[in-house]
Amino acid sequence: MSERGTDVDVVIVGGGLGGSALGGYLARAGLRVLLLEQLTEFADRVRGEWMAPWGVAELKQVGLYDRFMSAGGHHLRRSIGYDELLSPQQAQAMGGPITLLREDVPGPLCMQHVVMQNEALAAAVEAGVDVRRGIRRVTVVAGASPQVSFDGDAGHSSVRCRLIVGADGRGSTVRRQLSIPLAEAPLDHLLAGLLIEDAHGWPEDLQSVGKVGDIHYLVFPQGGGRIRLYADYAYAGRARFTSEDGAQEMLALFNMPQVPHSDAIARGRPAGPCKSWPSQDAWVDVPCAPGAVLIGDAAGYNDPILGQGMSVTLRDVRRVGDILTRSEDWSAGQFQPYVDERRERMRRLRFTASFVTTLMARFGEVDVERRIRAMTLFARQPELAAVIQAAFMGPERVAAQYFTAEHYERVFGTREHLVA
Repeated sequence: MSERGTDVDVVIVGGGLGGSALGGYLARAGLRVLLLEQLTEFADRVRGEWMAPWGVAELKQVGLYDRFMSAGGHHLRRSIGYDELLSPQQAQAMGGPITLLREDVPGPLCMQHVVMQNEALAAAVEAGVDVRRGIRRVTVVAGASPQVSFDGDAGHSSVRCRLIVGADGRGSTVRRQLSIPLAEAPLDHLLAGLLIEDAHGWPEDLQSVGKVGDIHYLVFPQGGGRIRLYADYAYAGRARFTSEDGAQEMLALFNMPQVPHSDAIARGRPAGPCKSWPSQDAWVDVPCAPGAVLIGDAAGYNDPILGQGMSVTLRDVRRVGDILTRSEDWSAGQFQPYVDERRERMRRLRFTASFVTTLMARFGEVDVERRIRAMTLFARQPELAAVIQAAFMGPERVAAQYFTAEHYERVFGTREHLVA
């Protein structure tokens, strides 16, 4: 129940996956929650649609897994990294099942981001969350007496609460108004995405991630001939995929002789926009302040080359939700375990993103030489690639020794491009 002098317990700014999941989690525990969302309707903006096994485990804990599966969730069961440095036969021999990376999780989960947003929001409404959409000009005041003001269809409103949650994405207005600084890694590559349909010739249980020519490609089927494609490419080529024919340009790239069945992708039909995003990390040291806490991208985000956005957000939801539902004490000190765990989690994922970017998404001659060096080492000592498993099993399940500058240098022969 809300304390005397407050209108609700929690105001969540941002009604996407993180805000909605947290709102429902709190409401089911008996807390009064107001959720504010700018958009009146969610649309395909080329967001994450591959959820790592460790993220699926978090999805189960916050109570949304069965709902997502009923709405079309699709598990991938095999991974083969077709690549320019390998013959298809070599890639197939090195690939295999990805169904046992986490207990009780049958592989990564793929589905449209918009569907996930809508399902999470509907679940929050059913749990009793007061959802307001079409919200504008949000102003937050944290501290001892948190308050949120905003404009909506009913005019200007002001609400008192015990806690403000910023779940409003990369450009978070809550973060800016709380003057929480955001650090950003250098930007040297972009990630383009496109949803296609009618690609029935691609195996529906198979994901493929590799490098061919001047792109690092990712193929994630969603079932029924629908596939989300991603392509990492150098920032110097930032004009790519920006014309009216950008989708067709991207499809043509995916017809690769090195990748069996890729002709099915090239024949696919665009089912959404083709859009590029900066492929970089950004982080905050302390994602909270007295009377407020940040989750998801608002609290800093991992380079999307790893596809960790939804998993990071759901871990945030679960950890913050547990703090708020297990104790009446919501003072700043209660969030320190969340702050500490998230800082190390994001540091490890930041390292992993640097590692994978150097391995897969840099395209100069010296980068190719470093890549050949790394692949040769992996063939002899597979454990040197263990850090990549952090993107599947969760960063806490990989030994700390692999998240060091020394390990990066051992693999690549340099510390250049490492984001610590």
